[in-house]
This record gives sequence, structure tokens and C-alpha cells, in this order.
Amino acid sequence: MSETTPRPIYLDYQATTPTDERVVQAMLPFLHEKFGNPHSVHHLYGHEAEAAVEAARAQIAALIGAEPREIVFTSGATESNNLAIKGAARFAKERQDHKDHVVTVASEHKCVLECVSRLQREGFRTTILPVERDGVVDLQRLEEALDETTVLVSVMAANNEIGVLQPVAEIGRLCRGHGVLFHSDAAQAAGKVPLDVNAMTIDLLSISGHKIYGPMGIGALYIRRRPRVRLIPEMDGGGQERGFRSGTVPTPLSVGLGEACRIAHEEMEGEARRLTEFRESFFQRVSGALEGVELNGHRGLRLPGNLNLSFRGIDAERLIRALPEVAVSTGSACTSAAVEPSYVLRALGLEEDMARAGLRIGFGRQTTAEEVSRAAELIVAAVRRLRKEAPRAAE
Repeated sequence: MSETTPRPIYLDYQATTPTDERVVQAMLPFLHEKFGNPHSVHHLYGHEAEAAVEAARAQIAALIGAEPREIVFTSGATESNNLAIKGAARFAKERQDHKDHVVTVASEHKCVLECVSRLQREGFRTTILPVERDGVVDLQRLEEALDETTVLVSVMAANNEIGVLQPVAEIGRLCRGHGVLFHSDAAQAAGKVPLDVNAMTIDLLSISGHKIYGPMGIGALYIRRRPRVRLIPEMDGGGQERGFRSGTVPTPLSVGLGEACRIAHEEMEGEARRLTEFRESFFQRVSGALEGVELNGHRGLRLPGNLNLSFRGIDAERLIRALPEVAVSTGSACTSAAVEPSYVLRALGLEEDMARAGLRIGFGRQTTAEEVSRAAELIVAAVRRLRKEAPRAAE
């Protein structure tokens, strides 16, 4: 793309978010002047970095209603999910308490499904529950899957493709009543919808920096202290982060994540209202102008800024190629190179052609009303053009 060519309208906020300028400014001193190692506690440079890391830890904790000492820094939500799921299961096995069963959902992020698959290869029993047509897990079916050997349930707070919000508070109460740990991948939900780990009875919760206008390469895992959750660490080393995650904590990235959480905490309500208006306006414009537009996932229980639409008779990959002016995707950024249709949409029960037609559209902090209107016009025009080129496919 040449310097004179306008950049596309960015509507892929579930894949990643631009780092907020306020976050960048908070990080800058720790990239140059205040460069100390936060674990070097014998001089000023180390004290400065340590204080900054602990302040960031408190900011992250405040976003989800936790205590600062319950926050462990990681490289991102994928590492957090691995540490939570494998760590809890392996601790139970090491303790030989006869708990060897892990439960999750078919529409989870790939890293969660792969963690569960790894545990299955290690000898754990696993249950992968289906979701309803709207993407929500059935609570009765979940309860029926639990038994005295179940150690952990992992259900994401908000889906990364279809934006559907799961009933995490109800799942948390259900798990606590059965003596089962509850982990939630909140990479998409944190900072966008209210989360309270105590009110929702969540034992482990994963956060990603670059999903909430923070830097890439940083995340966090909430680990409940009371009742205490025990994990086997993934990495051995110097025992940093209370032994859960060894390695030098990256001060600039931690500060960035903390500042991103602070901003999200303060601005979440207003931002959610604005993005919901954008989402509804966009959907009305597109569905009002085109036949054969299907909304994937629950109509109301979804992230404020997310839509996932299937356009009957249109392959989503082809539609994206016909839309160089708009940056959208077919689904998870972690699996977008895959040729097969979205496994999340197939989990909803969509036929292969409609699963291949699914387009993920994400609005965010920098989105303007003008961009929403323009993007809707461009998508409508592109769908009409493609249908004219292959009219039989739309029948």
C-alpha cells in the first residue's frame, strides 16, 4: 500500500486493538529512564520498577474485583490459559486426589481446546460440551457433566468469534456447589463488560493486554487465594510471580497493561453504550439493504462491539478480498489461516456453506460513526456485486 492510499477502515477489534496513546505515554519512562529490573531490590532503579509493576498489578486487580496479590503476569491469554488449565489438572493428579476430569465447551478458543486435548493425551478424562444454536452453553447439560472426579471447568466469558457472553456467574455458582474449579478465558470480555471474580465465583481468569488497548506480549492470570487455588507451574526458574511464572517481569509491558485496565475500568460503561449503538446501526443498515443476512450468536448476549454475520451465497474469504477498503476477518486471528469453515460457527449447527460465509466485524475505541456508515455501504455493495457475479449461489 502506497503512502497516498487511504488505510482501510479497521473493524477487526476482536483480533487486536491499537495501543491507546495514554498507555504508550505511561510505558515510555520504563523503556529508557526507569529501566531497572523489578527484582533488583537493592537500589533505586529496581525500586522504581518494582513499584511500577505493583501499581500495575493493583490496576488489573481493580478491573475484575480481585486482590493485587492474586494477579500473576504472563505473556498473554494463551499462556494464562495453559497455566490455569494444565496447572490445576496436573496439581490434582500430583496430589493423587482422584480428580482427573476436565470440562470445556466446543466453541472455546483453540488454545483452551488444545490444552484440554493435551491433558487427554496425558490420561485425563475430558468432556467437550456442545453449545446451543445461539452459542450459549446449556447449564443443565453442564451440571450433568460434573461428577466427583471433575477438577476444572473452563468456559470463556465472551467468544472471540461470535462475541457471545456466557452465563459465567451461574457457571461459577454451579462449579462452587460441586467443589469444582472454574476457569474463564476473559481475553475478549475484560475491560468491555463488567467482571467481578468474587460475585461470579471465578477461581482462575485470563486477561490479554492487546485486546484492551494495551501492548502485545503481556497478559495476566487471576489465581484465587481464598479458597486457595494451587497450580503446577509451566516454567521453572527463579520463582518470580510467587513461583507460578518464573522469569523477569517486563516492567514497560506490565505498566502498559495496568494503564489499559485503569482506562477500561473508568470508561467501560460509556464505551459500551457507544459501541452498542454502532453495532445496532451497522446491523440495521446491512440487514435492511440485503436479503439472506444471518446474525450468528445470541442477539443480545454479546460484546457491545461485535457482530458475526453470514451472507447467504457468499464465501467470506472472497468477500474480504473484494473489500480492500475495510479490515475485517472470518474469525479467530489464531486460526484465520485455516481453509476449513469456522469450527465455532459449525458448533452452532450452521451448515458448511453458511459457516464459510461468516464474517467477524468488530468496532472499537477509535471507530467513528462515519466509518460505521461507510463500512456498511461498502459491504452491501460488495455483496451485491458478488451475488451478481454468481447469481445461482445466492438462490
